[in-house]
Amino acid sequence: MEALDQIMEALFTPYRERVPDVGKIIEAMKSAGMIAQESDIENDHVAFRTLGVPNLGIASFEKIFLHYGYTKEDPYFFAKKKLNAYWYSPPSPNYPRIFISELRVGDLSAASQQLIHKFTTSITVDPVDEMDLDNPTEVGAFFHQPLWELPTLAEYEALSVESEYAAWVIYNRYYLNHYTISVHQLADYATLEKFNAFLESIGVVLNTAGGIIKVSPDGLLRQSSSVAKLFAAKFSCGASQEIPGSYVEFAERLPLPEFQDLPKQQLTRAHRREGFEAGNADKIFESTFREQTQKEK
Repeated sequence: MEALDQIMEALFTPYRERVPDVGKIIEAMKSAGMIAQESDIENDHVAFRTLGVPNLGIASFEKIFLHYGYTKEDPYFFAKKKLNAYWYSPPSPNYPRIFISELRVGDLSAASQQLIHKFTTSITVDPVDEMDLDNPTEVGAFFHQPLWELPTLAEYEALSVESEYAAWVIYNRYYLNHYTISVHQLADYATLEKFNAFLESIGVVLNTAGGIIKVSPDGLLRQSSSVAKLFAAKFSCGASQEIPGSYVEFAERLPLPEFQDLPKQQLTRAHRREGFEAGNADKIFESTFREQTQKEK
């Protein structure tokens, strides 16, 4: 799986550079003795945002990961945010799950649809079909390739009025939206309550939408996230403005009922709650929304 390792590194390196909280959290975890090195962190999942238009969206993007042995799992629907999503299980437990969401562009207003199509109608073939998927260097570069022109600031702001998700994708494109630290693997900080307290002690601002800890109805999947850092974005009109980039998520997966009595050292991924939860994910999306990111100012 060396090629998949290379692709993951191509995703993570620029993400780490662009999201200051990543390095800050990792270094603090080392100092606190939670980990000896960065590779000790278990990455629960990585997430991407896409546009539901011809030649793009989930149907295109998923081909990359299906090619590398991922398996398509459960669908999710977010009515208010006008999104679809799927998650994908990895070919082996040492790789993260994948979560891919897609904007239901056809559900937006005519004005927003027209604006999005202005950028995407020039894409007349699926760009993934044009790639050599066996070439990890080419695949890694694809995630940072500009598939459409940058918007003007006015276009970005017009989209954000109706869908902050749409505005995020139009500017950031296929950039890695977040990666996720598995806190249940941490010896002395194995609950989100403890880990969140640690995060706040080092100045990480947490997403409060739906509560700091988002909990699935069965109580077995618990998630928190940082608020996306703002960065100085340059628009095609020449204007600059701070907008939200990516963020970090934190997940605690509890043992399934039949495995709750197993000693912790015997628990594997197979013994813990799998998949995702629409109610949790709905609020995690808001890590890039203005109501949360304004707390960073």
